[in-house]
Amino acid sequence: QVQPAESGGGLVQAGGSLRLSCAASGRTFSSYALGWFRQAPGKEREFVAAITRSGGTTYYADSVKGRFTISRDNVKNTVYLQMNSLKPDDTAVYYCASKRFAPMTDPRGYTYWGQGTQVTVSS
Repeated sequence: QVQPAESGGGLVQAGGSLRLSCAASGRTFSSYALGWFRQAPGKEREFVAAITRSGGTTYYADSVKGRFTISRDNVKNTVYLQMNSLKPDDTAVYYCASKRFAPMTDPRGYTYWGQGTQVTVSS
């Protein structure tokens, strides 16, 4: 199994940047696709970005395309989410999730989830 644990959230002004990290335990990290999701108060959990096992292909929600970048380091067993040009609408709890084989945009397809990290963007 690959159990994620997020870090790097915080409070930032609109237009600022944050980098989230997700360190995952387990010996088979490179066998798992990784995804970032977020959930704002009163809203459903939504897809943000995902990356294939090798890191060669990435996927993004339209709302973050061009502003966020997902990457992974299979030696450090870590996936990152670089968030630039942040907007107040990006305020949410951000979750990292893992699944075997190919990534998905549907959160129901992911097996292991972290506890989440709060990102707050002030206007």
